[in-house]
Amino acid sequence: MKTDSQLQSDVIAELSWEPSIHSEEIGVEVKGGVVTLAGHVGTYSEKLEAERAAMRVVGVKALAVEIDVRLEGISARTDTDIARTVENVLQWTTYLTKDSVKIKVEGGWVTLSGEVNWEYQRKAAVDAIRYLMGVKGVTNLIAIKPTVSAPLVKADIEAALKRRAQKDSNGISVSVDGNDVILSGSVHSWSDRDLATHTAWGTPGVRSVTNNTTVTY
Repeated sequence: MKTDSQLQSDVIAELSWEPSIHSEEIGVEVKGGVVTLAGHVGTYSEKLEAERAAMRVVGVKALAVEIDVRLEGISARTDTDIARTVENVLQWTTYLTKDSVKIKVEGGWVTLSGEVNWEYQRKAAVDAIRYLMGVKGVTNLIAIKPTVSAPLVKADIEAALKRRAQKDSNGISVSVDGNDVILSGSVHSWSDRDLATHTAWGTPGVRSVTNNTTVTY
C-alpha cells in the first residue's frame, strides 16, 4: 500500500505526464489517501482533465478539487454570448428535441435543466459544451423520464455487468427503488467501479444511480 508521500509523487507525475494540463499551476496534497488538488487553470476542460488524471493513479481513495478557472483575454465572454453559443451547439451536435433542455448562465457557469429519455442524452449535452470558450463549469440538472419497471431495470443491469465485468460482476449487487438504482459490493479498480456506474446508466428509464461499491486493492 502506498504512503501519502508516494501517492503525492505519483499524482504529480501523472499531472505532469498529461499534455493538456499546465501542472505547474496545480498543487497536490495527500492525507490518508485523500488527494486535494488546488490552484488555477485557464479552461474548464483542463480542470476536468486534472481530476481524471488524479483518479487514474492507483491508491487514490478520494479526491477533493479546489481548482478555480481563470479566463483571461479572448477567453473571457459575457454570459449572454455563452448562452447563445450553448443553445446553438446543443441543437447542432446532439439529438435533443428543441426546448427539451433549458439553459442558464451565471458568471460563466452553465446550468442545464429539463427532461430527456436517456442518460446518454444528458451526458451528450454536457460533453457538447464543456469545451466551449468562456465556460467555467457545468451543472447538469437534466432529469430522465421514467419509462420501465423496476424488475426489468434490475435484470438489464445485472446481465450487462456479467457481460462487461466478469471478474467483478459477482461482487456487485443491484437494488432498484422505482427508477433509482443502488450499486453495492466491491470491485478491484476505479475503472471497474466506473464501468458499473456506466452500465447502470445505460439502462433505459434509470433516473439516478448511487454507486456504493468500494475499491479493494
